[in-house]
Amino acid sequence: ALVPFVFLSKAGRAQIGLIKSNAYGMLIAAFIIGIALSLFLHVIGKLLYEDSFQNWYAYIGKSYNIPEVISASDKFTLFLVMAITGMIFSPIGEELFFRGVVHGSFAKSIGDQKASIVDSLAFALTHIAHFGLVFINGNWTFYFVPTLLWVIGMFLVSIVFFQMKKSSGSILGAILCHAGFNLGMIYCIFYLV
Repeated sequence: ALVPFVFLSKAGRAQIGLIKSNAYGMLIAAFIIGIALSLFLHVIGKLLYEDSFQNWYAYIGKSYNIPEVISASDKFTLFLVMAITGMIFSPIGEELFFRGVVHGSFAKSIGDQKASIVDSLAFALTHIAHFGLVFINGNWTFYFVPTLLWVIGMFLVSIVFFQMKKSSGSILGAILCHAGFNLGMIYCIFYLV
């Protein structure tokens, strides 16, 4: 998250979209679209893999260590903690990096659309760290098809993040879409998986 502030001038930060947006309706829409995307990925995972560890949200939820026996109020408190941190840190850091620095590094030479493919591929492949090579019951397993679907999903979501940046005129559109996605994903993990 600090990279644009350490390595870029004010003009460089503006060039990567680190500017104010006056498209308030688009910013709200970006957040809602992010939630919708996460719910869509939940439905796909649930239809294909139910609650098995081949379902990306089920596996990611395992890392949350949600106690089996927990009161509704404690579960809600834990959800809020996870949701608030998930809506702040990853969206800001990842969007400033992927839709900001990485995209900006390629956009001048190959154009916005191709740069979006590059930053989306990098984003999607990075998210194999969340789901891909999984550690279950003391053993490492690689679920090829579920991982491929997860990476494709992350690639497409990333393309939408770029479109939200473009539509809002600011990287804030991508950040809010990403925050909405994380909120939806964490809700699914806590309450739907």
